[in-house]
Amino acid sequence: MRGAARQGRSSDCTHPAQGVNPIVRSKEVRLGCDMRKKHRRCSNVRVFFVLAFLASFMLLPNAAVATAWQDSKVQRGEPAARQNLIKEVRHQLLLLPYYSVFDNLSYRIDGDTVTLDGQVVRPTLKSDAESAVKSLEGVAGVVNNIEVLPVSPMDDQLRRAVYRALYGDSALSRYAYSSVAAIHIIVKNGSVTLEGVVDNESDKNLANLRANQVPNVFSVKNNLTVAGGAK
Repeated sequence: MRGAARQGRSSDCTHPAQGVNPIVRSKEVRLGCDMRKKHRRCSNVRVFFVLAFLASFMLLPNAAVATAWQDSKVQRGEPAARQNLIKEVRHQLLLLPYYSVFDNLSYRIDGDTVTLDGQVVRPTLKSDAESAVKSLEGVAGVVNNIEVLPVSPMDDQLRRAVYRALYGDSALSRYAYSSVAAIHIIVKNGSVTLEGVVDNESDKNLANLRANQVPNVFSVKNNLTVAGGAK
């Protein structure tokens, strides 16, 4: 009987599934598979974090390079700051309330000093231009070389006559469609100077022709430039 008992226990250990409900057995199999899958996922997560940790050390030199590149970019950005100042000066001059087609303002920048040139009809426009530019950040000083044109009723008549001659031409009228007309008419003691930018050489020559056809104009100096060097 002892041998039979030992044989029975050995049989139970060798065939644990004997006498077990098949449904229960299938659940046990599924549970075992789920546990193995979960174990594999956990192993994959641990591997991922280990690789990420190692990669962080590998990327440290690249981070240092990126920082150095940004610092050098800031240094290279100094010309960009100058370009921004040029745009700001131009913007401030265009916003002057009495700046008209009969005035001409130009400027140049040397370091933190702005030099203003040109001709204006109103004396207040000269001082307003200087004040507007002085208020800009990055401007330490302003040299104001703007010329105030002499008061002359004859010159005033010529200004209006040249304006009608130029902008009354259908080929040039489009240059008047802006806050400040593209072709500026400067009149001093009967002499006319044309300043500004036009689209092509034909428009430049046409403007010169129309100004010369105005009666009582002593001379015409054509300082118009062609945009982009177009013909």
